[in-house]
Amino acid sequence: MRLFTATLATETNTFSPMPTSLDSYREGVFYRPGEHPTDAPRMCTAPLFVGRARAKAEGFELIEGSCFAASPAGTTNRADYEFMRDEILGQLEAAMPVDGILFGLHGAMVAHGYDDVEGDIIEQARAIVGPKCVIGVELDPHCHLTMKRITNSDIIVLYKEFPHTDVVERAEDVLTLVLATLRGQIKPVMSVYDCRQIQSYPTTIQPMRGLVDRIMAMEGKDGILSVSIAHCFPYADVAELGSRVLVIADGDKAKADALATKLGEEIVSLRGKTASPSFDVPTGVGEGRAFNDLPVVIADPADNAGGGAPSDNTDVLRYLIAEKVENACLGPMWDPIAVRLCFDAGLGAKFALRFGGKIAPTSGQPVDAMVEVIGLKRDAWQSFGPTQVPVGDCAAVRVGGVDVVLIANRTQATGLELFTNLGIDPTQKKIVVVKSTNHFMAAYGPIAKKVIYVESSGPLRRDHRKVPYTKVERPIWPLDADAMPRGLIH
Repeated sequence: MRLFTATLATETNTFSPMPTSLDSYREGVFYRPGEHPTDAPRMCTAPLFVGRARAKAEGFELIEGSCFAASPAGTTNRADYEFMRDEILGQLEAAMPVDGILFGLHGAMVAHGYDDVEGDIIEQARAIVGPKCVIGVELDPHCHLTMKRITNSDIIVLYKEFPHTDVVERAEDVLTLVLATLRGQIKPVMSVYDCRQIQSYPTTIQPMRGLVDRIMAMEGKDGILSVSIAHCFPYADVAELGSRVLVIADGDKAKADALATKLGEEIVSLRGKTASPSFDVPTGVGEGRAFNDLPVVIADPADNAGGGAPSDNTDVLRYLIAEKVENACLGPMWDPIAVRLCFDAGLGAKFALRFGGKIAPTSGQPVDAMVEVIGLKRDAWQSFGPTQVPVGDCAAVRVGGVDVVLIANRTQATGLELFTNLGIDPTQKKIVVVKSTNHFMAAYGPIAKKVIYVESSGPLRRDHRKVPYTKVERPIWPLDADAMPRGLIH
């Protein structure tokens, strides 16, 4: 039995001011066959990682294709996408015949001329391998669960957790279901329910925590093989945007339809009830300062690099400085030039530095301050569940009572290493500001005595009615207050 695996992934914010090119992938994940590290999966490469671990014991040969992944940003250059896609498809053709495919994709990638990148590569792979090959796909829940993907795949499994701490477990699920299908043990059928809504669904809090736990308890029982909730990625202007529910049953389409409908209706009933409230910056910081314990974690989702924002908005930092807030830290602030200047100045140096506020009007004004360089580290990384996220060279500077982490590789806050790499202990800070929407909760949730969300002037608007969509199919909630669910789609 021969299985082919490859990855092509990014999360595309079509409104982002930062285009994505091949260099963006080189800065992230850029491995040719056999080059993937053995220590841990990288972004969207978990199918390859678990395939390696299980191949010999379970009697199949794994043929590794290339793995390309970039940090979220704007639309990918067309020629660069086609270069990566064609390299992977060429490797697949060279590997023929294969019995199955394990694709590690994101699900919200857009390239110029391709609003549904994942649908394109899956469709072209299907044309190469024919109808009998079993195609299994792992996707991020912040995906566009298009019908082209459903039509051309046999198995699609999304991460269940947000923050995404279960990427390896879900890759295990994909591989297990692909192998069971090839061995004739199951006959997967998929059903999709379209909720017609745009919403955030963090699974660290109720009601989503309870719903995810119930879904996991359903799998493997009464003919239900897998259940996935596609949250959607709100910052992409594509037609099939929106929350959808995917159920895979063993040969019983009616059963899959019934459960997808039941869960889809439950998701619709939760409109406006799943995300934490946001405050303006003065209110949120004021509440954090008044709280009688530490640390208070303040999240800035509007400048989240994980959603394609630059991560250089200065609103929160400028307020902390102006209010003379003490014992605070903030990160990450993406500014490769400032990082280089800090290395040039050296550890312990005190000098005038301009940083942040560079990319767009939504970045705010740059900070001009006398800073002290309190930490430097080359080629650093932070954890994100079982994976490692590179942050590149990074520097910590102190401005008054605030320690700021500057990074060279744009990414959001995920692991405590973002601060501890540079000698900053976030557990001992009164205020810890993180640029992230919810992925920070995996590491910072356990240490936080309180979590507060603030809305800076960063580009990721929490109110989706303020996002200037033009391609999204209408009606859809909350853009259209009376939008009804579409129900089952085929």
